[in-house]
Amino acid sequence: MKGDRVEIVVDAGDTTRTYEVVASRAGRRVETAVRRGVVEVSEVTRSGSVVRTARFMATRVLALVEQPVPREDSSERSHAGDVGVGDAP
Repeated sequence: MKGDRVEIVVDAGDTTRTYEVVASRAGRRVETAVRRGVVEVSEVTRSGSVVRTARFMATRVLALVEQPVPREDSSERSHAGDVGVGDAP
């Protein structure tokens, strides 16, 4: 969903570097995969098309932090201000 982000901290020899992949538009999401020694972080559309991908050697990745956007339940949103029968004082 828009706003989802993944931070990748990579060992760059004498220092560390931090990269961010963000779902920049509505309907997009960020997916992570670890395959054959490579960490892939991709921004993907609703239909599954990959918009962009960041690849890192798994041995160099120090941290992979997924930060999803907090989501509201549809029941909480639609009934937040409603008062049920029998709730009146």
